[in-house]
Amino acid sequence: MEETKKKTIIEKIWDFFASITLAVVIFSAIGLTSIVGTLLEQNAEPEKNISILVKMFGIGHETAHSIYGILDRLGFMNMYHSWWFETLLFLFAANLIICSLDRLPRIFKLVREQIQPLSAEHLEKMSIRKSLSIKAKGENIKDAILEAFKKTGFKPTEAQAENGLQFYAEKGNFSRLGVYITHLSVLIILIGGLIGMKFGFSGYLPLSEGEVSPVAYDNGEPFPLGFEIRCDNFEVEYYEGSDMPKAYKSWLTVSKNGKKVIQNRPIVVNDPLSFEGVTFYQSSFGMSPNGLNNGVIILRLVSKDGNTAEVNLKLGDTFTIPGTSVQGQIINFSPALALDQSGKAFTYGEQMVNPAIYIEFKESGQETSSGWILKRYPQTWQLRDGNRVEFLTYWGVEYTGLQVRKDPGVGIVYLGCIIMAIGLYITFFMSHRRIWINVVEDKNTTKISIGDSSNKNRASFEKKIEKLAGFLDAGAKGGNK
Repeated sequence: MEETKKKTIIEKIWDFFASITLAVVIFSAIGLTSIVGTLLEQNAEPEKNISILVKMFGIGHETAHSIYGILDRLGFMNMYHSWWFETLLFLFAANLIICSLDRLPRIFKLVREQIQPLSAEHLEKMSIRKSLSIKAKGENIKDAILEAFKKTGFKPTEAQAENGLQFYAEKGNFSRLGVYITHLSVLIILIGGLIGMKFGFSGYLPLSEGEVSPVAYDNGEPFPLGFEIRCDNFEVEYYEGSDMPKAYKSWLTVSKNGKKVIQNRPIVVNDPLSFEGVTFYQSSFGMSPNGLNNGVIILRLVSKDGNTAEVNLKLGDTFTIPGTSVQGQIINFSPALALDQSGKAFTYGEQMVNPAIYIEFKESGQETSSGWILKRYPQTWQLRDGNRVEFLTYWGVEYTGLQVRKDPGVGIVYLGCIIMAIGLYITFFMSHRRIWINVVEDKNTTKISIGDSSNKNRASFEKKIEKLAGFLDAGAKGGNK
């Protein structure tokens, strides 16, 4: 009895990493942990993820806080930079490389191996085969075979067979490498992702209207941008009659070395701004801490005679409607104004949901009227005396929340995606196809045997063989098909 050769440590390690089972386990682990990393907001404030856990599992705040603590210690709050996730990616890459190297020599041999003539017995045993008899001989048969090969996209080789001639051709032998091209693309994407994780940056920048910043922040730590970015303006559009935001937009200016290189560029949620590899995404918004003290109320004043002026004011400032003796003073401001059942105004929120200013009007020193003017409701702009006060904006009281990302590996990831698309196309839509045609003359007829093989998409290849046989039959009879 032959003694089994004992494997070395290196061979055992190689077999371990070449295992398909290991690939399934690692891929499942990456997939499951990525689900957790997607559901939980990365590098966010603890209360945000605690609220997510409460809503997701319907548990109490204390239980959610305990679960959050466990997940935080395991690294799920910054999962894609944790040592164990990077280890999973390394194991996946090692498994993919060794699996490919273990199987590639055999596949590469099949790719390089040239098609050879086959015996009649071998052709009879092929899974895809077809036979036909044609009442023609000699050059007519040969010409018909060459033409049929040409019409089906094959370039045949001619050889002497046992009792006649044999024509054979192959196509798509390189398609066997499609799966390995896909493997290569996955590795390229992983490399791009790791470069982004190690040398990239993902942070946040709250930028008030009029504010300039040369840095963004990651967990409170400043990250130099290499240029300055300024928020020129911020605006929220709401659904009519609702406090639900429809869209919010920021206008940004980028300066470098004292020169404006991008000026007043608008960005919305799906249209970010990119400069020197740094991308700014519209993420959130809110009230600036000192906005009410530093903000500017912008009004357009229109007299009943059509005189117009635009003024920039602070709380408590006065103005005069052009061409009249009517004066107004801004007494109060509400970021979210509403009326109760008795008609009394009150503020129901701290955000700029329904901003309004309260103005007292005087003429010749005597108070004539007063009331709230709402930014979102132009019908409140018209005064009883025919004049008009348009509340355009309260500039400088809001900030725009920008998600800031720098990913030097993104170009490599895109390259990997392109290579993956090519590899998947080759893998699923192309195949290694081989055809043998044996020609034997017998009295007044010629017997033709067709044998074929395909490593995939056999049904499609069988249809192609039927078409080839049709071309062959028509060509040998001198007809057209």
